[in-house]
Amino acid sequence: MLPLPPFSSIGQTSSATGKDKFVPLISKKARGSIYVEDVIVTTTDEVPGFRVAKVLGIARGATVRAKHLGKDIVAGLRNIVGGEVKEYTEMLAEARDIALNGMIQNAKQMGANGVLGVRFMTSSVAAGMAEVFAYGTAVVLEKA
Repeated sequence: MLPLPPFSSIGQTSSATGKDKFVPLISKKARGSIYVEDVIVTTTDEVPGFRVAKVLGIARGATVRAKHLGKDIVAGLRNIVGGEVKEYTEMLAEARDIALNGMIQNAKQMGANGVLGVRFMTSSVAAGMAEVFAYGTAVVLEKA
């Protein structure tokens, strides 16, 4: 498994550039699920080869993201012309990863080694700001 940064490193600034640094979170895929920081994460209600030994409750993670004013202006111009608004696509992709990592950290604090039934919810908080919420059922999985 690839080593992953702790949740606290997400959104840290690089001392060399002073810009936000995006840190990928997913280490590898396996049987339709993913392993993230030693936690199996899946949208399904079960994982082949494992059984649920204990249900711990709802694990959740959220973030509210906003674009830089300059990028917001570019996105507004792109909206007039038409086509994909890459500035917002990138913002939401990063927000999903941050919310997913927050959910995994919450699950680990509960003692889980798996999160089943993972879902995402997105809402607009204000112009140029979006909240992304990730949630699922934190469980203890055992080999079947």
